[in-house]
Amino acid sequence: MKEQYLFSRIGYTYLPTTKIDESIQWYTENLDLKLMNKFEDRGSYIAVLHYPDTNAIALLLVETADHKPLALLRNGKDYPVMAMNCPDISYTHKKLIDNGVEAQDIQVLGDGEAKYFYFKDNAGNLLEAAWSSWDPVFEVKEDF
Repeated sequence: MKEQYLFSRIGYTYLPTTKIDESIQWYTENLDLKLMNKFEDRGSYIAVLHYPDTNAIALLLVETADHKPLALLRNGKDYPVMAMNCPDISYTHKKLIDNGVEAQDIQVLGDGEAKYFYFKDNAGNLLEAAWSSWDPVFEVKEDF
């Protein structure tokens, strides 16, 4: 084992929004994330949101005057900028649909060892909900 490492893990994921308070509400109500902090930085606000998993990285919503939703381009088609693990992808899909979130159908890979679907947040960022048989064990934070 090495004595020193340059990095230990991904620290944060950044997503842009032009309406920080609406996005905080959207993420807490639709994705069950928890607002940990909101502060001003360089002329606009940043919101720190946590997932329930003990090893999850934080999601940072970054307020900007520039409306430019994120999506990657893969072979000429939009591709999500982030995938979020779901312990029960069918439950997650149903909850988002019931909450009025436009979500694509669940896609199954291989013999069912992986499933995913795409959806957009209130700012138009393209996201992925994902489940696979090789996901780490889900452990909820004590104070979540």
